[in-house]
Amino acid sequence: MEQLDQITATLALTMGLGWASGINLYATLLTLGILANSGNIQLPPDLQIVANPLVIAAAGLMYCVEFFADKIPGVDSAWDGIHTFIRIPAGAILAAGTIGHISPELGLAAAIVGGALATSTHATKAGSRVLINTSPEPFSNWVASIGEDITVITGIWAAVQHPVFFLVGLAVFIAFMIWLLPKIWTGIKKVFQFISRLFGTSQSTNPPTL
Repeated sequence: MEQLDQITATLALTMGLGWASGINLYATLLTLGILANSGNIQLPPDLQIVANPLVIAAAGLMYCVEFFADKIPGVDSAWDGIHTFIRIPAGAILAAGTIGHISPELGLAAAIVGGALATSTHATKAGSRVLINTSPEPFSNWVASIGEDITVITGIWAAVQHPVFFLVGLAVFIAFMIWLLPKIWTGIKKVFQFISRLFGTSQSTNPPTL
């Protein structure tokens, strides 16, 4: 029974770090570091670096930057675009760090799963923001951003303290993403088609130059 609990806890942490990194990497690192320093979690050897005060300070600084950038329409999408190359690899690395000390094979498998989860959550977040930015008011950005931060912090805490409940919730979340992503993609295509028609109409109304 104890071994099963250990496997469940490791699986929850592995998948939780990949999942959360795709939404807000810096909140993930900050929460993990604080939990480790407060004695709420014993980090695997390959992840103990995130408990270093310098890493926590850096994560906290970047979280503050993202906190404001993520709430400005247009800036949030640009921020997400840049972090495509940061969140996904980081999610894979953090997931691999949970069990990489056991065997390289398990570490690689964890990296694949963590990277896939980070890709999925990042795509859901970034795609949702593109659609939200079509709204003329800025408050929806604030609601979405704060909701994402709360989800990440609560999710990491749940993965550490209540791994079974977290895994059940993650399964529901993945099912929701599978349902939502095609709708987000359809919405994004409509947005870009509208922009393309808008610019096409604007150019066609300009008088020809002699």
